[in-house]
Amino acid sequence: MASEERAEADLLLQIFERRFLAARALRSFPWQSLEEKLRDSSDAQLLLDILQKPSGDAVTLTESTAIVSHGTTGLVTWNAALYLAEWAVENPAAFADRTILELGSGAGLTGLAVCKTCRPRAYIFSDCHSRVLEQLQENVLLNGLSIEPDIMAPRQDPGYDTQHSEKPTVTVAQLDWDLVTAPQLSAFQPDVIIAADVLYCPGTILSLTRVLQLLSACHEGSRALDAYIASTIRNPETFQLFTTGLDQAGIPWEAMPRHDQKLFPYDEPSEIAVLKLAL
Repeated sequence: MASEERAEADLLLQIFERRFLAARALRSFPWQSLEEKLRDSSDAQLLLDILQKPSGDAVTLTESTAIVSHGTTGLVTWNAALYLAEWAVENPAAFADRTILELGSGAGLTGLAVCKTCRPRAYIFSDCHSRVLEQLQENVLLNGLSIEPDIMAPRQDPGYDTQHSEKPTVTVAQLDWDLVTAPQLSAFQPDVIIAADVLYCPGTILSLTRVLQLLSACHEGSRALDAYIASTIRNPETFQLFTTGLDQAGIPWEAMPRHDQKLFPYDEPSEIAVLKLAL
């Protein structure tokens, strides 16, 4: 197949895969173009590629149908969680063979996507609300992952071989950002920190910044932790309050390049940013 034909075929495959993964109606897929490509192709590689895709696993969730339920917004999936999951799928090297601590996991979509596509060594889901934690545990088990009973020892021994392990070690931890201590955070031994849609009020931003400072202090003298914070920018002043707080705390940060929001269906268009922090 010529290079131009191959490029067009690859584009068709990308469109098909994204629509399939997003559970979108495939009636709008350019079937006529695909039929023409298959008819004119000198080999069957395009058809084989389609039959082999998508290669990823599905993520299944139970969620609340109400935005606020049981006194929390953590029982539904928000746009920044979808966006960060997409970013992770596109950048698996940031999580491969590493221990991930997620702050404010909510329904768990981002973490489950990371566990199923990025091959982390271990993943720690965390939240503070009891009902959210209950739903998190249900969703983890629903996706064929097991939960470690000891949340303070999520890391495997040094001989753990991720090349021959299909599933990471998973824990679900209760984590109150206002009460957690540095030793408790250090016990998780994280390599990467992530969070999505947790910047919704000044009080929460102050609590999150406190946790990030504690995590940074836990790793003084060693390689800095990478942290990825995804946020829907509903109020620019609230978002700026977070970046100003990072500057005041001496935490370096940078905005990551935007990526196409095509893997998941979004309720409505929104501005979403992913910040990379060095703790």
